[in-house]
Amino acid sequence: MSEVVGRKVYTDSGDLFGMIEEVNLIDNKVDGWRIVVARESGMIEVLGGARGIIVPHQFIKAIGDIVIINRNAVPVQTEEEDMPLEDEDLV
Repeated sequence: MSEVVGRKVYTDSGDLFGMIEEVNLIDNKVDGWRIVVARESGMIEVLGGARGIIVPHQFIKAIGDIVIINRNAVPVQTEEEDMPLEDEDLV
C-alpha cells in the first residue's frame, strides 16, 4: 500500500483532484484513503478551505499509475448555493 501514497488522484470525469496522502486500514483491509486536495483543482473552495478529504474505499474506481475516484465522492457546490435566496433583501 505504501507505493500508492503520493500518486495523483483524478475523478472519473478526468479532473485532477489531489494526491494520496495516507491509506486507512481496519483489520488489515483498506477502509478509506486520505487525499490532499491539489490547489490547481479548484476544490479547496468547495471543501470550505479543508486541506483534504477521506474517501471511502468503495468510491475508488481504479488504482494504477494514477488513482481514479468516483465523482460522487467529491462534494459539489451547485449554482444554487452560490446565489442568494429570492426572499433575501440585498442591502
